[in-house]
Amino acid sequence: MKSKIILIAVLIAAVITGSAFAGGGGQKSTGITIKDGTLMIGMEIGYPPMEYYDTDGKTPIGFDVAMGKAIADKMGLKVEFVDTAWDGIFAGVDTGKYDCIMSSVTITPERLNAHNFSKPYIGNSMAIVLLKGSPLKVSSPQDLAGLGVSYQAETTAKFMMAKLVEDGLRYTPYEYDKVMNCFDELKLGRVDAIVTDSLVAVDYVADPNSPYQIVWQGDADEVFGVCMKKGNDALTAAVDKALDQLFADGTMLKLSKEIFNIDMVSSARK
Repeated sequence: MKSKIILIAVLIAAVITGSAFAGGGGQKSTGITIKDGTLMIGMEIGYPPMEYYDTDGKTPIGFDVAMGKAIADKMGLKVEFVDTAWDGIFAGVDTGKYDCIMSSVTITPERLNAHNFSKPYIGNSMAIVLLKGSPLKVSSPQDLAGLGVSYQAETTAKFMMAKLVEDGLRYTPYEYDKVMNCFDELKLGRVDAIVTDSLVAVDYVADPNSPYQIVWQGDADEVFGVCMKKGNDALTAAVDKALDQLFADGTMLKLSKEIFNIDMVSSARK
């Protein structure tokens, strides 16, 4: 998911202050965050069900949002979400715009070389989505040949399609900045199929009245982690400790079942 290229870009951010949590009896001063007593989290808030705005257009919700609040609670900190365009999100943590990134960030060797990461917290795979009732016969990525395929720019979906092109697949690409645009375009009949993360696909097809269907899902071959500035070992250790506690007390499983209706987290720790 969101296995994206780090670009030097202007950081477009709107700061949304989340709810304060009194982990263990009040705000604590840890000395490991940019703003004393607050965990500032960079996040592209436009990637349901992981991070997106509620119907009021102002309140961030989703799995990463709930997890971020729970981690801050375990650390005894307030939480503040910084809505950040994806193409500047890594630069933002490097330059101290926020303490960490919780935004469906896939852990890759390249990113491990450039940043600190927490232990994995969720597993993911790729999926192909069509409209219900579509006459197209698609049951594998190879069946996308000759079709109009949409995906979010600079994600593992794009990288998967690029690899298929190297292997000889020919299709018409439709790249969008937001994954929501992919689903909108499919619904309007402007594209034939979507390649996206299974976490996203599952959320879009969960509603019985959903116009979408998953026709192929790959093996769970990637995991997400909390991303931090390279060398920020103290914060990394604190986040890992909080995550360990959330797995141990059942909070992570509870959040997964509330949001995905299934266990999407346990496999990340195996």
